[in-house]
Amino acid sequence: MGSINAEVKERLIQAAVDAKQGAYSPYSKFRVGAALLASDGSIIKGANIENASYGGTICAERTAIVKAVSDGTRSFAALAVTTDVAQALSPCGICRQVIREFCALDMPILLVPAGYTAEKGGILETTVSGLLPHSFGPEDLELPRTG
Repeated sequence: MGSINAEVKERLIQAAVDAKQGAYSPYSKFRVGAALLASDGSIIKGANIENASYGGTICAERTAIVKAVSDGTRSFAALAVTTDVAQALSPCGICRQVIREFCALDMPILLVPAGYTAEKGGILETTVSGLLPHSFGPEDLELPRTG
C-alpha cells in the first residue's frame, strides 16, 4: 500500500470531516464527507448531494473526484471518507468503480468513523484493490480480443 505520513493523514481526515458539513442530505439524513489527496499535496473535498429523484444523487467520493478531474487533476495519493456513524463505512459500489477509474490499485483509502480522534483510532485502512478486488479498469479495455 502506498503511504502518507501521519501529519498529512490527519489533515486529510480533518478535510473529510469538514467536507461532511457541506452535505445536502434532506432525504436520507446520512451525511458523508470525502477528501481526496492529489499527488501535488492539494486536498479536494466532496460531500454527498441528494436529489428528490434519488437517481440524481451523487456521493461524496464521486463529488471529490469529479471536482478534481474537471479541474485537471488526475493523479491521487489517498482518500479519506467519513459519515456520522460510529464505525468505519465503505464507499458504495458505483463510487468504488469511479475510484478505480482514477486511482492506483495500491492507493490508501482511509475509512473514518464519526467521532474519530488519533487517540481513539478506529480507522479502517485499505486500498483501492482492497475495496474492489478483481476489478475492471481502463487498462482492461486495451487487452487483445479474440474471435
